Amino acid sequence: MAIRTIREIGDPVLNKVSKEVKEITPRVQDLIDDMFETMYEANGVGLAAVQVGVLKRIVVIDATGEDPILLINPRIVEMSGEQEGNEACLSVPGKTGSVIRPNYVKVVAQDEELNEFEIEGEELLARAFCHELEHLDGHLYVEKVEGELMDVEPPEDED
Repeated sequence: MAIRTIREIGDPVLNKVSKEVKEITPRVQDLIDDMFETMYEANGVGLAAVQVGVLKRIVVIDATGEDPILLINPRIVEMSGEQEGNEACLSVPGKTGSVIRPNYVKVVAQDEELNEFEIEGEELLARAFCHELEHLDGHLYVEKVEGELMDVEPPEDED
């Protein structure tokens, strides 16, 4: 496994549409492993393959730090409710902004054997599903920000 470079806003790859995964090759498996490692190293909640420069419809998410989720060829099939909250993105470092998202989302995706499954999420997980799946179609959350982007406050040193 390896830590991959996270592409940042302004990199044209982030605006491209990712392609469907048709088979799980050793390279795809390495990519998935690297994506989890890269996401955890960067203290992220989610990461799309395009964010590491690979145009494949693969997303990894861990909204709790204890429940890693892999989504291959994901698509949202149901959503309801509304929530507003601040979002950040590993591809937009140091910034945050308020975004309105559904409070409930159902996703259909494939696992590492390309078996289809459904997964549901509310609140933070629903937000992460929407945020990461938008990356697969070349969109960043900054396109949906209500008001201005703000600087993320650096964590205070704990002495």
